[in-house]
Amino acid sequence: MTIVERALELVPDGARIGLGSGRAAQAFVRALGERVRSGAAHVRGVPTSEETAALARQVGIPLATLAEVGELDLTVDGADEVDPYFDLIKGYGRALVREKIVAAASRRLIILVGGEKLVPKLGTRGKLPVEVTPFALPLCERRLGELGCRPIPDRRGENLFVTDNGNHIIDCQIGPIPDAPRLEMNIRAIPGVVGTGLFLGMADTVLVGDQSSFQLIEEKRPGHNQ
Repeated sequence: MTIVERALELVPDGARIGLGSGRAAQAFVRALGERVRSGAAHVRGVPTSEETAALARQVGIPLATLAEVGELDLTVDGADEVDPYFDLIKGYGRALVREKIVAAASRRLIILVGGEKLVPKLGTRGKLPVEVTPFALPLCERRLGELGCRPIPDRRGENLFVTDNGNHIIDCQIGPIPDAPRLEMNIRAIPGVVGTGLFLGMADTVLVGDQSSFQLIEEKRPGHNQ
């Protein structure tokens, strides 16, 4: 059984489901689409990016907005780092703000990752994405630098990368984070910051594996990050 197959088992029929972005999430979307087309699943999906929305339409998953469905039953997404407490860094795929909104609107967040994404402490892989409004880019760069984050705006050739929300991404070059909640608070206090790639206390289930196997790490313990 793969992590995608296990995730499919956790989707109840009739679910309102958040559809994540990135490679693992896209594999899940394709597999879910097969079940929808065969009549084995009846769901409505809320995509976390325009790329995911296009894929979901292609494979036949009916889409809805948060305004139409309200609270979601679950979201299935990937992550770039997972620490032992289920705290995450996401956003290497540039969809962090919509991913966080959809995750926050869900009763359950299921994360699919390969074993290389497990880290002893957030920041181990050296990057934390932060989404900022275009007008605030110079201020955000300066303030992030003052926090010791070594900011590098994401550029594609001569142009700044633009998110689905019309914003820019600053990649903070970091090391292991000693106090992730404090860093999140300090970054979010900068005017113009829309969101960070820190997803703290949000994940409920982490499935780890590759295309041929999976490992259920654990479910969130009662009271953890509540």
